[in-house]
Amino acid sequence: MAALLFISLFLMFLIGVPVAFSMGLSSMIAMMNEGISLQVAIQRIFSSLDSFTLMAIPFFILAGSLMEYSGISQRLVDFANSLVGRITGGLGMVTVLTAMFFASISGSSAATVAAIGSILIPAMVRRGFPKGFSTSVQAVSGELGVIIPPSIPLIIFALSAGMSISIGDLFLAGIVPGMLVGLSLMLTIFIISKIKGYGGPETLTEEDKELMTASGRFKAFRRAILPLLMPVIILGGIYGGVFTPTEAAAAAVGYAFFLGMFVYRKFNTKIIMDVLKNSVISTAIIMFIIGNAGLFGWVLTSERIPYKVAEWFVSISDSPIIFLLLVNIILLIVGMFLETGAAIVILAPILTPVAVMFGIDPIHFGIIMIVNLAVGMLTPPIGVNLFVACQIAGLRIEQILKPLIPFYLVLLINIVLITYLPQLSLWLPQLFK
Repeated sequence: MAALLFISLFLMFLIGVPVAFSMGLSSMIAMMNEGISLQVAIQRIFSSLDSFTLMAIPFFILAGSLMEYSGISQRLVDFANSLVGRITGGLGMVTVLTAMFFASISGSSAATVAAIGSILIPAMVRRGFPKGFSTSVQAVSGELGVIIPPSIPLIIFALSAGMSISIGDLFLAGIVPGMLVGLSLMLTIFIISKIKGYGGPETLTEEDKELMTASGRFKAFRRAILPLLMPVIILGGIYGGVFTPTEAAAAAVGYAFFLGMFVYRKFNTKIIMDVLKNSVISTAIIMFIIGNAGLFGWVLTSERIPYKVAEWFVSISDSPIIFLLLVNIILLIVGMFLETGAAIVILAPILTPVAVMFGIDPIHFGIIMIVNLAVGMLTPPIGVNLFVACQIAGLRIEQILKPLIPFYLVLLINIVLITYLPQLSLWLPQLFK
């Protein structure tokens, strides 16, 4: 059954069948070959979705969408600009810093790129940055949306790994790696800008200079403080015992709606309908993937695939260092061809039990998986961040690949550090135990 499962899955990928359909149909083909009733398939799909924790996903999607439509992007950009805009390459660094702020609100990589790219890509070009470099900076910054909590892929990993992994612990574990990636990207932008003379202080406008005074910084902070409180509410509420991650997501929706409707007064009936429509579509896509992935995972488990994979890894080496090296290579390749959510639901139930057998903490392994697959958002042919950023800038993907090369190298260094220094991921969860 296992051979038929993977052969049919691969053939469907080749002919362009969407990933969710491919997982579900290949599982059903394998089950029919074994004489298992398709009623079991329906039961497994339903049981995969019958989870209170899963409700966190539509709530976080809705909260991020409400924040995106409430006009907070410019507020976050102004605050980030007031902090680092004066430095050489400052506006590029502002792009990364704003992405870090917005990531802590949206939980989505593509949403982060879309929300701030339309503001910052034209602004960087006006400040003397080449358009290709500006677009590459925006694309690479967006990956922080899936690393810094609240992160939808982290929730999907917790549900897919099948090991009762705490979503709250995963959220905490993503903070330091997310900051590490963000700061290393800012340093890279500074070095490149210093060498090539991009965005020096002489390019600042009078408005920019006013923003960077003490009073300007305070004003920018005051305008941005309410959106920046959302991650505090989410993580503080979870670890303060006020609510569960799912309830935290619902609280985030209420807070985002309150800001957009009563504080910033950006919402009307049309905007709210657009927000709900986009959130429903995004939720349906993710839930459809999770449901079919649950069936796929059940077939994998019944065929003892995770145990066979573990035996294969052990036959190569019993060293966790070699195991993690192989996993990183696999994840980087898979991330080039599969959407992040689909890759997680396929690989997490296979690889996480193997990682635990090698003595690797599942929280740490989850962060390794997410950081690796986040790089896939920047690599053709699937790289969603590339498509979104290029659409905003009006460029072709091949026009930004060369400027992306130094960022690829920096991200690989980050992957190595996060992989082999587990305390980067585990320090905060252990601190709050």
